[in-house]
Amino acid sequence: MVAKNSPGRDGLRSKNQPETMDEYIKAFPKDVQSVLEKIRQSIRKAVPEAEETISYRMPSFKLKGRILVYFAAFRKHIGFYPPAPREFKKEVSKYEGPKGNLKFPTDEPIPYDLITRIVLFRKKAILDRKK
Repeated sequence: MVAKNSPGRDGLRSKNQPETMDEYIKAFPKDVQSVLEKIRQSIRKAVPEAEETISYRMPSFKLKGRILVYFAAFRKHIGFYPPAPREFKKEVSKYEGPKGNLKFPTDEPIPYDLITRIVLFRKKAILDRKK
């Protein structure tokens, strides 16, 4: 049995659930913080009007009330959700997890440009749905 305050799969202590993205990021070692912050800034730069939130204990961005993306740190990778659109199938194939969500290994360079392009694609899809 896991103690209530022991780290969960994402490395965070279950009783210390983050309320802000800053709190989430600060809960990790400096090297992971750096990666999470770069992902955050890539998303922020691509969609400055998106709202930062915590959802399912993960940093997320919302646009027009809809989830744009989530991301989370794990022991050996950074998870990126929801699954990438099929238009990116070839580019994301090396990062795809069992359910199509992306897993960026922390011992490899993070594809920030790919993250930006996926975020912009999702932004367009959300805005097109609103019309």
